[in-house]
Amino acid sequence: MTASAHPSGYGEPQDERLPPPAPVLGAQTWREIAHLLSNMPVGVAGFLYIAVCIYASAMLSFTLVGLPLLAVTLLGVRQLGRFERARARVLLRVRIEEPSALRAREEGFLSWLWAQLKDSVAWRHVLYFFIRLPWGWLSFGVTFPALFVGWPVLPWLARGLTNVDRALVRALLSPSDELERRIAELESDRGSVADTAAADLRRIERDLHDGAQARLVTLAMDLGLAKEKLLQDPQAAADMVDEAHGEVKLALQELRDLARGIHPAILTDRGLGPALSALAARCTADVTVTVDLPDRPAQAIEGITYFTVSELLQNITKHAQARTARIDIWKTHDRLLLQTTDDGKGGATTTGTGTGLAGLADRLTAVDGLLILDSPTGGPTTITAELPWRERDSGHGGGSGNRRGGAFRKGGGRVRGPRRAREAPEAPIARQG
Repeated sequence: MTASAHPSGYGEPQDERLPPPAPVLGAQTWREIAHLLSNMPVGVAGFLYIAVCIYASAMLSFTLVGLPLLAVTLLGVRQLGRFERARARVLLRVRIEEPSALRAREEGFLSWLWAQLKDSVAWRHVLYFFIRLPWGWLSFGVTFPALFVGWPVLPWLARGLTNVDRALVRALLSPSDELERRIAELESDRGSVADTAAADLRRIERDLHDGAQARLVTLAMDLGLAKEKLLQDPQAAADMVDEAHGEVKLALQELRDLARGIHPAILTDRGLGPALSALAARCTADVTVTVDLPDRPAQAIEGITYFTVSELLQNITKHAQARTARIDIWKTHDRLLLQTTDDGKGGATTTGTGTGLAGLADRLTAVDGLLILDSPTGGPTTITAELPWRERDSGHGGGSGNRRGGAFRKGGGRVRGPRRAREAPEAPIARQG
């Protein structure tokens, strides 16, 4: 079973496959005829709305009303474009994504007005309706007589004319491809990042409240009782202080574990190699870690890589029933690639909300990453993660934690015969958007 999580979640809509024209008029041919006959009234209505409103805005441009009227006109043009996309979807079977909603950079009327006036989507819609007027008359003038005198060739005629309509809709009513897609990706990623950050904050708060804070409260009470007994019963007070000393050690250990879960010190000081070797030592399987990087990536990418490996090793420990596992990290072009392989029972999946791998895929998506899963029932399981490579700031230091060509086995031991970095993962990585 192979599953992948793409960084965007915003795919190109697929147009429906059209049946070929046939002498006997089919349902699609009748829909195309209806579209061609409605081109003229729709084109006239759209052109009149735009022409009258723009003319009025120009005449009133020397007053305070002209520019706001033009902005409102462009808002209306967006709605006309929505209607045209719906008409093309129903009659032409062309599916076009809706453009992103227009947002002003700042609050206030002037910012809103400027954003509306330079709305490239609305101006392309204006151009569409100016072209639509002569084309609407032409397509109506050809189609209507053909209903009576050109019946044998009508299916092919309708298909040819509507192909021009399809081209116009795709060219002028579609989102601004790369920009709109990137906006949708960033909006989706921002939601994922916010949800992940909120969940991490709740986890830290819960761990502090239920762990270290509770121990510190108990410690304060024990020390208060010991203070009261200090003069009356010194031996009992000494025993209570000794117990409090043990509570302090446990509280410190819990705080260290919590800090390690936020950002481990070994990762900051020594880099991915030693940090992942320490993670592998806690896994129930015999894990070999190979890190082959020219230098250390940016702190954010390094941290995400570390916690990705941590999550995958936890899955191996809890679910895989694996005896051996391997983790390889290398760089190719401008991407950091991470691949884990284990000989467990397989059957892992990213489907279903709330699963560990689904959450991991969301986290990778939030940083323009990618997750590929190949886990047939019975094993083995291969999981490939791809992250963008970002150079580390010079102020943070390079460190020596990424040993080029080095391998680390469970427990941190060095392995001879290092594995060379590969240029691409075994599983194909499909990037979307």
